[in-house]
Amino acid sequence: MNKWLVSVSILLAMAVGSAQAAGDAEAGKTKSATCLACHGVDGNSPNPAWPKLAGQHPSYIKKQLREFKGGVRKNDLMSPMAMPLTEQDMDNLAAYFSSQDQTPGSAAADKVELGETIYRGGNAATDVAACMACHGPSGMGNPAAKFPRISGQHAAYLEKMLKDFRSGDRSNDNAKMMRNVVARMTDKEIAAVAQYVQGLR
Repeated sequence: MNKWLVSVSILLAMAVGSAQAAGDAEAGKTKSATCLACHGVDGNSPNPAWPKLAGQHPSYIKKQLREFKGGVRKNDLMSPMAMPLTEQDMDNLAAYFSSQDQTPGSAAADKVELGETIYRGGNAATDVAACMACHGPSGMGNPAAKFPRISGQHAAYLEKMLKDFRSGDRSNDNAKMMRNVVARMTDKEIAAVAQYVQGLR
């Protein structure tokens, strides 16, 4: 499973390429006025249930906005917010939020050991792949493949997303990669990984 995941990651990165439409961060800052209530002035959400956007890859931000707008990803709050956005709006918002500095997080000490084990090595007994195969040793992701930065992200948000992928409530992952990885993860493993990642820098 780990070899398969790494191979698919490399192929996706090569297929996607590095060309990205340029966004205007200043225009994105202006457009972000409607985003501030949930995601914070600089993209550092004050509510751990909502993701930090600061420092996220612009390619990933745009992918999510497109998929909220197109109905591929559904959320009662985000879907209607994305509907009126143009492609340029999305480029601009992605440019703005990606240019902001993410506030660091910290991990719950009692979850670090298990979280690090799963993140770095997976669980061979249950065929769970290592998270770092796609998200990198420091959780910075892979922008060419649209694998998000997850380091420093709110643990509560990460835990919910992992459980949503596991249940199928979220299904906008390429080639079911996330759904396949988390299908065999326990609640304890998911919580531990989420906490560990929250403290990654």
